[in-house]
Amino acid sequence: MLKKIIKAFKNPRLVILYFMGFGIFKLIPDALFLKNKYQLIIGKKLDLKNPISYNEKLQWLKLYDRKPMYTKLVDKYEVRKYISETIGKEYLIPLLGVYDNFDEIDFNSLPNEFVLKPNHTSGNVYICKDKTKIDYVSLKKEVNSWLKRRYYWVHREWPYKNIKPKIICEKYMVDESDKELKDYKFMCFNGKVKCSFVGLNRNASTGLQVDFYDLEWNLMPFERHYPNSGNKIEKPKNYDKMVYLAEVLSKDITFLRVDFYEVNGQLYFGELTFYPGSGFEEFTPESYDELLGSWIKLSKNN
Repeated sequence: MLKKIIKAFKNPRLVILYFMGFGIFKLIPDALFLKNKYQLIIGKKLDLKNPISYNEKLQWLKLYDRKPMYTKLVDKYEVRKYISETIGKEYLIPLLGVYDNFDEIDFNSLPNEFVLKPNHTSGNVYICKDKTKIDYVSLKKEVNSWLKRRYYWVHREWPYKNIKPKIICEKYMVDESDKELKDYKFMCFNGKVKCSFVGLNRNASTGLQVDFYDLEWNLMPFERHYPNSGNKIEKPKNYDKMVYLAEVLSKDITFLRVDFYEVNGQLYFGELTFYPGSGFEEFTPESYDELLGSWIKLSKNN
């Protein structure tokens, strides 16, 4: 932690970015906030009048595509109803419980392995593989920090603004054929899948690696923030079904990322994301930022 603090103060830009989600910065209108944050992270001016790149268009969508249903789609608890009604409850990871606070969780009734996560943020998760090793004091502190977090203020992702915070507990999923559960993420542009990506080695010392694939499951020659693994993995058995379901779920939505897991041959829904990387992740080569941007057709009716 101390090393991170020292590193931050050596780079004033990191300090500014951290504090932009708190205090007086909340008074800044969304458009001005996003323009400043985009300049700090991407190093370019954000053009909201004529957005061209993928990252620019995600910022535009944050501001001008605000349908009430989006709040339910990013709520990790409420979205389960949408999934059940749209493609079927058989694609849902079994739910073990939903709670308003930590003290409501009855750990005695939970299995030895489970997953806890908040319904209203991104990136927060607690994976329990052995209940006897839980540090309950530390876990309570972590869960309470989740409940206090207001993710909207971090990147001004509007759908998160009015979610009522809850903690959900799901079954811990394990694929018998692989040590690491793969998360297949489908990029849907105006209701059509154009490409997908897979995150690998998330817990390795080398850090997360991300590979993009075209519709024919060929590796695409670019990186977005994270390095490529350099290894083409086997095409998932349910790939065609994933593409079909992703397009069903993203129908009539300008841009949406739909995530699936393949566990022991069975397909499970992961989550829906409107702004991957919140539109602040650089492309290498940069030309792919514009290529993916050209696939997003913005509507003036938003």
